[in-house]
Amino acid sequence: MTLLSLDNLTVRRGECPVVDHVSLSVHAGECVGLIGPNGAGKTTLLRAALGLEPFSGASSLASLSAAERARAAAFLPQARQIAWPMAVETLVALGRVPHLPRGSTPGAVDRAAIDDALHRLGLDGFRQRIATQLSGGEQGRVLIARALAQQTPLLLADEPIAGLDPAQQIATMQVFSGLAQEGRAVVVSLHDLGLAARHCTRLILMHQGRLVADGAPDDVLTADLMAQVFGISIWRQDSPLGPVLQPMGVL
Repeated sequence: MTLLSLDNLTVRRGECPVVDHVSLSVHAGECVGLIGPNGAGKTTLLRAALGLEPFSGASSLASLSAAERARAAAFLPQARQIAWPMAVETLVALGRVPHLPRGSTPGAVDRAAIDDALHRLGLDGFRQRIATQLSGGEQGRVLIARALAQQTPLLLADEPIAGLDPAQQIATMQVFSGLAQEGRAVVVSLHDLGLAARHCTRLILMHQGRLVADGAPDDVLTADLMAQVFGISIWRQDSPLGPVLQPMGVL
């Protein structure tokens, strides 16, 4: 099942295209890593796909009504700011809003979704903690849990593991991989090429607004492409725990 389809999606800042005629589809069961240097257009691509940026071309999500879109895709933006001092459980429960009739309160299905999201992110013991009193990394996990509680077929996450410690980075990528294995889909923007190699089923590589490679991690994380796009050399080795990829130097 196709959960996102983009056709010649283009976003311009004045005359300059920051996303340049990108066409792709995302299907159920995929964990798609969106990689590329700073300024490659990754964030703009995600926002335009959701209709949050003016664009030309077509996006299957942007064509939906706001209510339909909120039930089709959850979005985790880069910003990690929590404005109000509310309990973690209450904040995560906001992910259920798209599924609730106006004026109603969460029912058993909603509470199960909230519990599942908290458990997946290791936040069972944080339910009554005040979200604004948590560390930055902990707040990031709470916001990921809120997106998971939305229980949409598709999750779009913009650098969700930035600021997390190594254990939580791995755990979060395992959660995303698990969602794909359950039949949902995730598109996750990230800079850790090693985690992308181990946990993503597919990688989309962007450079200067253009899609320059789209395929299996082995086909995208090549020495030539990493040199061309990032200007780096890499070391790669297969291990019993999966592929190990390490940037080694600037060319």
